[in-house]
Amino acid sequence: MRDALEIALAWHEAGLKLAIATVVETWGSAPRPVGSQMVIDAQGEMEGSVSGGCVEAAVVVAAMEVIATGEARLLDYGVSDDDAFAVGLACGGRIRVLVEVIPIAMLRAMNAAQASRAPVAYVADLTGAARHLAGVADYPERFRDDRSGVEADGRTFVAVRNPSLRMVIVGAVHISQPLVRIARDCSYLPIVVDPRSGFASAARFPDTQMRQDWPDEALDEIALDARTCVVALSHDPKIDDPALMAALRSDVFYIGALGSVRTHAKRVERLAAAGFEADQIRRVHGPVGLPLGGRHPAEIAVSIMAQVTQVLRGDLRRMP
Repeated sequence: MRDALEIALAWHEAGLKLAIATVVETWGSAPRPVGSQMVIDAQGEMEGSVSGGCVEAAVVVAAMEVIATGEARLLDYGVSDDDAFAVGLACGGRIRVLVEVIPIAMLRAMNAAQASRAPVAYVADLTGAARHLAGVADYPERFRDDRSGVEADGRTFVAVRNPSLRMVIVGAVHISQPLVRIARDCSYLPIVVDPRSGFASAARFPDTQMRQDWPDEALDEIALDARTCVVALSHDPKIDDPALMAALRSDVFYIGALGSVRTHAKRVERLAAAGFEADQIRRVHGPVGLPLGGRHPAEIAVSIMAQVTQVLRGDLRRMP
């Protein structure tokens, strides 16, 4: 999964002239969320999407003009716009798209922040040429909610760029295979950790980052953070417990562990014996996943991803 700004930097360094289109506002049935981006070069080649195909062709034409003039454009598409309606933006949908040439220094700075898992915001004046980068302290609520958008002044657009979501899956078991695919589809970077080379193999997990190390060592090098979740699936305390302990010492947003109610009760006893307090241990979701009644590996993977999503989006805080 290549980020639009990563693609933009690679294209720039390859000598291509390009513009970046960003969804800054949406209303109604707009098919892509605020912050969605598309990169367009001077020949009309593009990567990414701002509307799922509805207005891309029109945006490409505008982007080529922006590349030629260097002047940013703010585009507005909706059902009242004949061009947009003709390409499928119906049902009351409307989007505004900023098309601009982002300075190379800012492209490099944002890509560097992404590489180091540091949050950063790109701030653009929609009525002028002013652009700058900002941090969490400047827009704490937007970073907390992972929400890009236009400020109350109607002219300041803030594109929040939090570190990418990661799912560390401990135990390269059957459930892990569909979970890797589902996590990737949900825009997570899956990382499989298992010291058993027969389990953690490229044949079983193609195109997946893997660590054939003991979990405590691997998780220490991975550097767990608040944009990471840990799911322990090996069903072997020798492998799962060190991973859970490392996760409990971090600020990961979700921890889950496979096993029955009885298995989890024994796990709780071991964690308590290792010195963890009850409030800490309650961070572990066990048995892992929402109780959907699934039996097959893919069904269990769906229940795990559903619970991770529920926790990430804060639904548990609103439940009685």
